[in-house]
Amino acid sequence: MDVFEKAALFKKLHTYDQPLILPNPWDAGSARILSRLGFEALATTSAGLAFSLGRQDARGSLSRDCVLANAESIVLATDLPVSADLENGFGDSPEAVSETIQRAAEIGLAGGSIEDATGNASSPLYDFNHAVERIAAAAEAVKELGYPFMLVARAETYTCGGASLDDTVRRLQAYEAAGADVLYVPGLPDLEAIRLICESVSKPVNVVMGLSGANYSVSELAEAGVKRISLGSSLARAAWSGFIAAALEARDEGTFGFAESAVSFAEINSWMNRDGE
Repeated sequence: MDVFEKAALFKKLHTYDQPLILPNPWDAGSARILSRLGFEALATTSAGLAFSLGRQDARGSLSRDCVLANAESIVLATDLPVSADLENGFGDSPEAVSETIQRAAEIGLAGGSIEDATGNASSPLYDFNHAVERIAAAAEAVKELGYPFMLVARAETYTCGGASLDDTVRRLQAYEAAGADVLYVPGLPDLEAIRLICESVSKPVNVVMGLSGANYSVSELAEAGVKRISLGSSLARAAWSGFIAAALEARDEGTFGFAESAVSFAEINSWMNRDGE
């Protein structure tokens, strides 16, 4: 499929009754495996990428070039639509956000998210009007692409502290009016808050699962109105958990039982053959 076909499919996947489960590979290899497991689309994870590079997931630890190079490697590893975590657009200005969307499209992405967190501890969220201007600039850039790139607007009101549900709804409604295709609030406190968000906007809502303390089922989220479920860094952390447990068994127990339940070399090696997809 070309990028237009992938983007059209990606948009359609947001219209079904059951939410789209959107797993987050952190490199080409994990993208290949998720493709072979039957998922319908993928999204990148900045945290997963940072950990794979031996860096903390912190503002400024990944450059735009680094994030887009990783996203391109995932796009090239699969025939599935891929959306990218584009952080805050890698710049404060609407112009920086617009450029990031343009560059994301150049590597064949079917969508991408722009968040309203500044990365500045003293002022963690962009001022409301400026935040809306940034999403509007992203939406204008999407219009120039010639294909239905799915623009995700992320309200970081809960991850930045001092969250207000009213302010979150106000931001999401403004982002929707500015042209966002999907609305996303990481860290919502409970299912009722998720339901309220879904009822407050008309565009699809994404929630992130795999975080401790928010273990809702797909059916519960669908009933609340959610259209998309991403997994953030949780798959990367699960992989690291297995790695750490195996290493500690070898170090502390002097045994290697982890190998009995590990995927075989032959199997995982075969999954890396894209021609077999």
